[in-house]
Amino acid sequence: MNISLPVYQHPTLTILIDDSQSFLDSLAFQLPPHMARKVFHDTQAALDWLRDAYRHSPSKSQSIRVNYDEQAFSFERRTVAVDIEQIYRQSMNRRRFLLPSVLVIDYAMPQMNGLAFCQAVQDLPCKKILFTGQADEKIAIDAFNRGLIDRFIKKSDHDALDRLELEIRSLQKEFFHAQSLTLKDLLSRHSFTFLSDPALETLVEQLCKRHGFVEYYLFPNPTGILFFDIHGKATLMVVETEASLMSQLEVAQDYGAPLELLTGLREMRLVPFFSDSGGMYTDALRHDWLSYCLPAQICFGAQDYYWALFDFPNHYLREPFYSLADFLRDQSADIKS
Repeated sequence: MNISLPVYQHPTLTILIDDSQSFLDSLAFQLPPHMARKVFHDTQAALDWLRDAYRHSPSKSQSIRVNYDEQAFSFERRTVAVDIEQIYRQSMNRRRFLLPSVLVIDYAMPQMNGLAFCQAVQDLPCKKILFTGQADEKIAIDAFNRGLIDRFIKKSDHDALDRLELEIRSLQKEFFHAQSLTLKDLLSRHSFTFLSDPALETLVEQLCKRHGFVEYYLFPNPTGILFFDIHGKATLMVVETEASLMSQLEVAQDYGAPLELLTGLREMRLVPFFSDSGGMYTDALRHDWLSYCLPAQICFGAQDYYWALFDFPNHYLREPFYSLADFLRDQSADIKS
């Protein structure tokens, strides 16, 4: 798979399906507390729930509309308009954490075996892990080679639980890659080239670990990535290139900005986030411009990216934020009730 960033990624549900309720309870208990899950010991109930969940899930393709130039009938002159703001607005959807991304399915079940279940949900975008016994390994290998499952793990392996956790996290990321592939391809050809740069992907993963970010979304203006931690604290990573910083410099020069700001932009030592003025320098910021800038850090990728992390202003989010901590609390309350 091409190494690159999905245009957004947030925590999702892992669905555990096994006919043994005691095994399900044990497995669910041993997974990390921040890994949201839902369990089923009845395969038909699981099928019904999954189909209903995808009918009511947040949109998995942003607002892409194709407009044709009515004055010309040439296919080559087709234009595509993308409402990029709809990407980070998905963070305001309270149901986003209910999206099922990975299924962990037992093979030997009386109602319907795991392979038949995978075939029944083949039209859904969720990833699938077949949890098998020793005797089922050949069946699992065949199912993997046929593309019916994405992984298989033997229950008898001494490291089965550790591997299961790693594979769930890996497949959750693959899920978002698949959901945003077309949109990412469009955007990475223009102002969002960093989406296809492995160096930026590595940097984002490092920032998530260092700062405890659990979800992120592409942000349009200024270009960057909007992160949230488990409690909903928002941080914007502004990502600039030499060309975009020179554009900032031109605007600042037109407004007669202070020499220190012009020099910092010209030498690419500063990353600005003029959050109170539509993203660009204006006369109103003259006496307080420094509070809107941070020292530039550099990511050396296919090109040099100049970036900084800013606290995200509250006025950008128009309603109270529903965080992963809120969701896990509500989910725990539902289980106890």
